Amino acid sequence: MMHPEPPPAETTEAPSPTTPRRPSADFMLSHPAHLLAIGFGSGLSRWVPGTMGTLFGWLVFHAMSVRWPEVMTPAVWGVLIVAGFVIGVWACERTGRALGVPDHGAMVWDEIVAIWLVMLFVTPASFKAQLAAFVVFRFFDMTKPPPIRQFEKRFKGGFGVMGDDILAAFFTLLALALWRFW
Repeated sequence: MMHPEPPPAETTEAPSPTTPRRPSADFMLSHPAHLLAIGFGSGLSRWVPGTMGTLFGWLVFHAMSVRWPEVMTPAVWGVLIVAGFVIGVWACERTGRALGVPDHGAMVWDEIVAIWLVMLFVTPASFKAQLAAFVVFRFFDMTKPPPIRQFEKRFKGGFGVMGDDILAAFFTLLALALWRFW
């Protein structure tokens, strides 16, 4: 008489590096690093999560700057951007390991911090000018022209995740400055 095999036990272990997983709201809420790295849910979008994270970052920048202009000075934004970068290295490292992919598409904290940097130097500006900055940033972030691509390949983990978007922000600011100059 043959006995059926018991069903495999469910595990809560992180997937192996070769088995990426799609994050869920439960995953995002399971650790503060995941909540931050996934951009408070903006990275859970099944449609262009990087763009949704960037849009979320732009909206947060605008809302906080309009609501508390006396508090959200350029110096305060500078501190938030540096702190967001440092904490983002940790959050993206931890979340990438848990998801089995070092730079999972759902991790959008890097886009959020980078668009804050762009908006810090672009604002005050019209909606059209801010939209142009948003589009140019997304172009550099998605296409990753040299040296952004080389940076991304050389630096792994949380630093690489955060760093390539900061480079994309610098390229955005350079492109916008050159455009204004001409």
